[in-house]
Amino acid sequence: MLGGSRSGKSAHAESLVADAGDVTYLATSPAVPGDAEWAERVAAHQARRPAGWTTLETTAPSDLLRRGTVLVDSITTWVAALMDQTGVWTDEPGASDRLARRCDALVEAWTMTPAHVVAVSDEVGLGVVPETRAGRLFRDTLGSVNQRLAGTADEVWFVVAGLPQRLR
Repeated sequence: MLGGSRSGKSAHAESLVADAGDVTYLATSPAVPGDAEWAERVAAHQARRPAGWTTLETTAPSDLLRRGTVLVDSITTWVAALMDQTGVWTDEPGASDRLARRCDALVEAWTMTPAHVVAVSDEVGLGVVPETRAGRLFRDTLGSVNQRLAGTADEVWFVVAGLPQRLR
């Protein structure tokens, strides 16, 4: 489920799994202490989820390896967390290799899981080239992961202004 920020992609992804009996929601964005606006966004997402869904706050690829239905929201924040964890922002030695291995592990788990997975991610390829090195690195990394996941997905959707368009 690709789209821009606030495009309606999360709501559409949720609608696709609404009738599934066993849904695990993988929340990939940690709470940000002191950020009231972020807390409001998280609360809005939580309020839309049925009480019967299991929620896991995680960025561990192994959490994709389960049965049932898995809703990942989002690949965007998952990749950002991987970038934080590997030290690519500060050019730590070996950081690029660590990031590549973590992204490979995510894609491998995606392809190996027996679960029906619906994932939300931001489409970052429609805007201008980011001005900063960090912005370009994030755009390039997320764009690559999105392409790899879409390449193995049964369905790919793009949401614009709340209007979902099936690409495959």
